[in-house]
Amino acid sequence: MPDKYLFEYAVIRAVPRVEREEFINIGIVLFCAKQKYLQCRYNLDADRLLALCCDVDVDELKQHLAAFERICNGQKDAGPIGQLDMASRFRWLTATRSTVVQASKVHPGFCEDAAETLNKLFEQLVLG
Repeated sequence: MPDKYLFEYAVIRAVPRVEREEFINIGIVLFCAKQKYLQCRYNLDADRLLALCCDVDVDELKQHLAAFERICNGQKDAGPIGQLDMASRFRWLTATRSTVVQASKVHPGFCEDAAETLNKLFEQLVLG
C-alpha cells in the first residue's frame, strides 16, 4: 500500500468588496511538507467576477494573483516573503487578511501525490 502524506490546503478567494463578504473561489494553494511541495493553481473567470461586482479591477486582481503565485513558488522577485521556507510561505499566504485575494481556513488531509491532490481539489472546489 502506498504511503499517505499529510497535506494542508486552502481555497483562494476573490473578494471584490470586502465589506460585503461575498467571494468567488478562484484557486487552491496546497502544502505537503514530506513531499516538499507547495503550489497554487487558480483560474480567474472575469465574467463571473464582474457579475458579482461590476466595478472590480480585473487587471489589478490578476497582478495580485501573480504576486501570490511568485511567493508560493519562492521566486527571487517575490520579495522577502518569497525567500522564506515553504512552510512559512504557506502560513503567510493563508493568514487571515482583509484584501481582495483571501484564503479560506486551512484544511488538512492525507494524500499519496500532492500534485494530483491539488488538481482534484481545484476541479472540485473551483471549476466544479
